[in-house]
Amino acid sequence: MRMETINVTIWNEYLHETRNPRVQAIYPEGIHRAIAKGLEPLGDFAIRTATLAEPEHGLSAAVLEQTDVLLWWGHVAHDQVSEKVVEQVQLQVLSGMGLIVLHSGHYAKIFKRLMGTFCSLKWREAGERERLWNLRPDHPILQGIPEYIELREEEMYGERFDIPEPDELLMISWFQGGEVFRSACTWTRGHGRIFYFRPGHETYPTYYNPHVLRILANACGWARRRVRLDVTQAPHSQPLEPLPREAQ
Repeated sequence: MRMETINVTIWNEYLHETRNPRVQAIYPEGIHRAIAKGLEPLGDFAIRTATLAEPEHGLSAAVLEQTDVLLWWGHVAHDQVSEKVVEQVQLQVLSGMGLIVLHSGHYAKIFKRLMGTFCSLKWREAGERERLWNLRPDHPILQGIPEYIELREEEMYGERFDIPEPDELLMISWFQGGEVFRSACTWTRGHGRIFYFRPGHETYPTYYNPHVLRILANACGWARRRVRLDVTQAPHSQPLEPLPREAQ
């Protein structure tokens, strides 16, 4: 049976690409558009992009209502994200929308709110090699992914990563400097599925890597909205069967 088209929204601060010539050279149209172009041939996706500078950061209630899965890349402007938008995204996740949090999005307001922790970690930017080990080749997100992925240069993230215990741990990273990190984790919050995927520092061409793009495409299929429930209501319920008089 053919799967329905997945409505994907890719959100990016889009600040590094406009301020840093090194980043602009790697992602001349922005990280969000690089991811969008990489995903297009990998699935039946209807993709839109959104950035911080747009009204409501491009994430109006109408846009979110039409989104099956939201990808989030943020770094230097977490504090500039509107609380109203964070609340709207949280509501949509709890109601069934999928959320994929990328790299430094671990510090995004929405991720910390959904995790209920500080989401802190160790880091080092030294252009070192990263090897991501595939722990769950049976999992839908890792279909078609080899035993490990090797990235020639990446920013190091190291444990302890202050997150709640993942529902599923899919990949562990090893870095040239010796650290390890839980790099691919899933959770369920309300009726929505969440996937955190670590690689993607802005000064390296990670989002052109075919294995990274395949994981993101698979994750869109895994996290996509499956239900649309109003979780804000607590209606009074009438009994379906007759009750004893004294209980009425």
